[in-house]
This record gives sequence, structure tokens and C-alpha cells, in this order.
Amino acid sequence: MTTFLFWCAIGAVAGTVFGSFFEWALHRYIMHRSFRWFRFPYEKHTLIHHRIFRADHTYHLVNEPDKKTIPMAWWAGPAIVAACQLPFLIWALFSHKWGVLCGAAVACTVYFTAYEYMHWCMHLPKKRHVERSGIFFRLNGHHLLHHRYMRKNFNVVLPFADLCLGTLLLRSKVSFAQAQGASVPNVQPRLPRRMFASGPG
Repeated sequence: MTTFLFWCAIGAVAGTVFGSFFEWALHRYIMHRSFRWFRFPYEKHTLIHHRIFRADHTYHLVNEPDKKTIPMAWWAGPAIVAACQLPFLIWALFSHKWGVLCGAAVACTVYFTAYEYMHWCMHLPKKRHVERSGIFFRLNGHHLLHHRYMRKNFNVVLPFADLCLGTLLLRSKVSFAQAQGASVPNVQPRLPRRMFASGPG
């Protein structure tokens, strides 16, 4: 049992890291790219979600009917979690360490549940407990910048892949009228410090 739990822990850590890279790849190459044979994610995310929710005051829900454009399709979550298990299933089959698969399954399920919930809270703030956390505050700014720069900050939950793959953006390149709120950080560019020469005497 101890060995099984050990490999569950290994699988959970590996699943979390893999989840960050899977989320990054899914967001960049499926949700922001149109394929002739599979346009649904691109149309729902890039053409609809990003058109409604921008980086200004419309980052937060303005029109109630647009609420349905915040989450992914109902079937997307189970499909994503199942797809994430393929490398861990292969690992388990060859190593006979089934705890790896169990740990990865739990981690990926938690990861993409967190994705949906946090993404919902970002665009539809209600002063929830999670919205008062420092982690959410920083991730909200991270995602706000994605709505300003669609080729940056593809991660929502864990920006590890953004960091490793060169798409991490911490602040805007230019000033803009950004969304405001208690859980939204200031992502404007830092003003350079002015150097004042000392006067004589």
C-alpha cells in the first residue's frame, strides 16, 4: 500500500505538470487555431468568447445571456481528462505502477475542474472566498493579459508552461483601459523611475 501511495504521489505531481503543458497546447493550438475539419473550439473561444470578453470593463460579464460563453462545452472536461491519461496509461502498462495512473487521473481532474471554476470566477466575479486569495489575484491578472494579448499567457491555472515556452507576460506593453475590481491587479506597464540630477550646493 505504501508503494502504491508513493506512485500515486508521483503520478499526481507529474499529472499537474503535464496538465499545465496540455492546457497550454490545447489553448494555443486548438482554441486559437482554426481547422477545416474541427472549427468548434476556435469558433466558441476565439470568435465568440474573446469578442465578448475583452481586457477592458467587458472582461467581466456585462450581458446576462453571454454567461453561457464562459465555460467549455459540457463534454470537453471529461474528454480532456481522458486524453491527459494516455501517456500515464502507457507508463503504467510498461512499468506496472498503476498508482501513477491513479494519481495522474486525480490530478488532471482537479486541474481542469479548477480551470473551469477559476475561469468562471474571473469573468463573473461575485466576491467569492477564492477571489480574495493572492493566488487568484495574480492568476486573474495573468488571464486578463491574455485577453489583451491572445498570443501570450495561455495558462489559466498553472503558468508553468507559459514560463517554460516563452509566452509568459507579466505586464502590458502599453497602457490601456483595463478591467477594474478588487480581485484584478494593475497590469499596466511600470513607469520608469525618473532620475533627477542634484542641483549645485
